[in-house]
Amino acid sequence: MSVLPTGEQYVLRSADAEAVVVEVGGGLRTYRSAGRDLLDGFGEREMAGNARGHVLAPWPNRLRDGRFRWDGEDHETPLSEPETGNAIHGLVRYAPWRVVDRTSDSVRLEHLLHPQPGYPWTLRLQVGYELSPAGLRVRTTATNEGDVPLPYGEGHHPYLAAGVGLHVDDCTLVAPGATRLETDERALPTGADKVEGTPYDLREGRLIGDLVIDHCFTDLERDADGLAWVRLTGPDGRGTAVWMDGAYSHLQLFTGDVVPEPRRRQGLAVEPMTCPPNAFATGESVIRLEPGESTTGTWGLAPLG
Repeated sequence: MSVLPTGEQYVLRSADAEAVVVEVGGGLRTYRSAGRDLLDGFGEREMAGNARGHVLAPWPNRLRDGRFRWDGEDHETPLSEPETGNAIHGLVRYAPWRVVDRTSDSVRLEHLLHPQPGYPWTLRLQVGYELSPAGLRVRTTATNEGDVPLPYGEGHHPYLAAGVGLHVDDCTLVAPGATRLETDERALPTGADKVEGTPYDLREGRLIGDLVIDHCFTDLERDADGLAWVRLTGPDGRGTAVWMDGAYSHLQLFTGDVVPEPRRRQGLAVEPMTCPPNAFATGESVIRLEPGESTTGTWGLAPLG
């Protein structure tokens, strides 16, 4: 049998829900509940295009020129988005992850990131997926396995499905960000504005229509449990929710306008992030992991309607 583009496929089942996690990148390929696709995922014989379902570490989003300074030393990573001169979404998207433990409804994967040009530290990453009838829970832990402090940031890149025969234009979006980061032509932050009174105030919900979104939001409103929620629903009231705990201070939303047809605007990327774009360069919200120290973030998906 030929090797699949995303390696081994780990199928999780619980009641009428099923999710597929993949070896390559440790990401999420599909998630279905009650016979309905909650994610705009990809096939088992496809690569994960447009960062679909990827784990984004040791930094999410973009890093200008791939350059940053840490503890008095300059570092430069390869440019994975050469057309804009950025390094994007970290270093583990196409790396193999190994199974730590697995049950019928859960799997935990691990990748040991060894020192390399631009990121000369040793970082152990674990991501666990646990499926239940109520939803899918994703827990990510990073541990500094070296002997010096290292910089760390993390994110995830699921695309929520608009629905059969629908585009995001047809959906209502509720999202918690009170502040939106302005960006330049390289999609790098240039400032921040309150969303109140703008089309990007999604806190009470609005029909997406022709609104183009590819922005990072912060100052996330949270419920009594400290969770921030995003909800995407179709005309029939069914849809998908994403929740994220306090580890995720930033949220990228992307309506998929540069995704090639026929998938353009068929899914909404909802990206929980521990820091904003270009964080390694600016230092904003970058986690400093001391030797032996760990950090954990948890987010999840749930069916609506």
